[in-house]
Amino acid sequence: MSFIKPGSIQALIAFDQQAKAEKGFRFLFGVDEAGRGPLAGPVVAAAVCLKDQAFSVVVGDSKKLSAARREQAFHQIHERAYVGVGLMSETVIDAVNILRASHLAMAAAVRDLVSHLPAALKEAAGFGSTVKVLVDGNSFTAAVPYKVETVIGGDGKSLAVACASIIAKVTRDRIVDIYDIIYPQYGFRKHKGYPTAEHCAAIARHGLSPIHRKTFRSTRSAS
Repeated sequence: MSFIKPGSIQALIAFDQQAKAEKGFRFLFGVDEAGRGPLAGPVVAAAVCLKDQAFSVVVGDSKKLSAARREQAFHQIHERAYVGVGLMSETVIDAVNILRASHLAMAAAVRDLVSHLPAALKEAAGFGSTVKVLVDGNSFTAAVPYKVETVIGGDGKSLAVACASIIAKVTRDRIVDIYDIIYPQYGFRKHKGYPTAEHCAAIARHGLSPIHRKTFRSTRSAS
């Protein structure tokens, strides 16, 4: 038996094939989010169902790819997969907490993905029982009508989840880059809303913007 290097594209594909083989699932949805840690902006989730696993660019855990490689992968994923995106704003995050908001965004991404599937597929009898959803992380509490499996470190194990991590990351980064134009004093383009020293200094100097999460520990005192 040939050795497959952990984290390689072959290993990611093999993981997904094994996940689908259990009980004969026909469709595998990989789900991940971006933006749980920042002090500002939305949390964005993506769901991906691959039609083609052959990529001519590097695809893997979005955290291990450069911005340029993420952009390249982003375009190829859209060419080779059905993609759904879900977003929960900072207002929702403050209302229900970041974990719950992340799960709601993931569920929204799954619904969006299904909306893009050909009608002949999703309207077929028993479609729901043929879908397996792989969610990155150790918990998922939102309701989706499919078999759900959480995978710790899923973006480094599953190709579908890795693709979802890239879509979520690039989508969120693009949103935050627009916010940087609206609120240039905070430097969002550089830190993407994460609690860097520069970002915290900007909050101390300018107060909170409308897109800051008011319930996070680092922003409460500035509210």
